[in-house]
Amino acid sequence: MASELIASVAPVTRRVRAYFAPVNRVAGQATVWDASGIAAFNVDAPPAPWLDLGWCAEFARKSGTKVGTLVTGAPGLTTGQVRTEVEATVSLEFESWGKLQMALAAGVQQMNVLTVQAGAAANGSGGVAVAAVPLTAGSAATSATALDVGATAAAAFSVGDVVAVDVDYAGTTGFVGSGASGGYVKSLAAIGSDIDYVRRITLNVARITAITGGVLTLGSALLAGVPAAAMKVSQVAAFCDREGGSFFQEWSALFVMSGEQGDCIVFHYPRLQATAGPAEAAESLGTGSLEKVRLAGSFRALPVLDANDGEMVVCFRSYLPGVMRAV
Repeated sequence: MASELIASVAPVTRRVRAYFAPVNRVAGQATVWDASGIAAFNVDAPPAPWLDLGWCAEFARKSGTKVGTLVTGAPGLTTGQVRTEVEATVSLEFESWGKLQMALAAGVQQMNVLTVQAGAAANGSGGVAVAAVPLTAGSAATSATALDVGATAAAAFSVGDVVAVDVDYAGTTGFVGSGASGGYVKSLAAIGSDIDYVRRITLNVARITAITGGVLTLGSALLAGVPAAAMKVSQVAAFCDREGGSFFQEWSALFVMSGEQGDCIVFHYPRLQATAGPAEAAESLGTGSLEKVRLAGSFRALPVLDANDGEMVVCFRSYLPGVMRAV
């Protein structure tokens, strides 16, 4: 009886889609994706905490792993091989601009330029900010897309405003930012009396889409989820990143290539850190002088422990053949 299996072929894909999730920097714990879920992975609705960063172009991954020889005897004979260095890098260009895409491509603190007080001294990443608005008592435990600030405070906001939602800086050192670490405080002296510093670097941002009865409705859920009672709301005028600085963004990543014949390839990097500063790539649109500007990012993979056998690895490549394809 002839086999009903279809001969396997090389995957045919159109583009690569990128998904990122926070790394717990304090605990040193990456977000792990289990390859057993590859068949059920919905590219349009990824499971939490994975965030869809859209399509990317010029995706390239490179292995810099080096293999050496194990020589024994006299005269020396090669009796085996050893890996002397494990290295992996990824580069890409994001098709869309957004808060997280900018943070990843910049590699350092991605600053929220907060609305400044009248007469504030000019500063490249924003001057002294307008006082943040606290959430009303009891409002913080209900929704990640609605902020109750009260009718009086809500009058200071407009539909379309971008807001940063996070706690006051309280003089702590170490990683700061709710939902994901947006920066690292080396010393209290470095921050001084800036109560808004955490809101300056937080990734907990969203756009207001409606204002009703003192409630600011957000167009997307906050990265940190339902806001804590101690969080406050600041208006954001722009996003700003800087060349230089000591902080490294670190994120877990999935790069998904959906095949046209029902197959799927997923590259899982549990820990990625940026290897370069802010950069862009321009593509001519072929109509006069118009150009499309993409955010260009490059990353180095850092190791994690595989619980199955104790091996230290930097990337997992998973493949799901199409239905009834020979394997």
